[in-house]
Amino acid sequence: MSDPTEDPNVPAEPSPESPVHRALRLKQAAIDAREKPPRGGRFQREQAARIATGKSKPWMSR
Repeated sequence: MSDPTEDPNVPAEPSPESPVHRALRLKQAAIDAREKPPRGGRFQREQAARIATGKSKPWMSR
């Protein structure tokens, strides 16, 4: 048997990244770097306590 670190099915060097894959990787990195809204605590309670859509239009109820 040959050396187990050398698998004949795996190329020695990874293939170069295609322009489409590179653009997608950069786009995902930019999206991940954006500021995200706070999670949990007071902010989440305020979001959950908002008035339901139909409640702000009393004339829509029967």
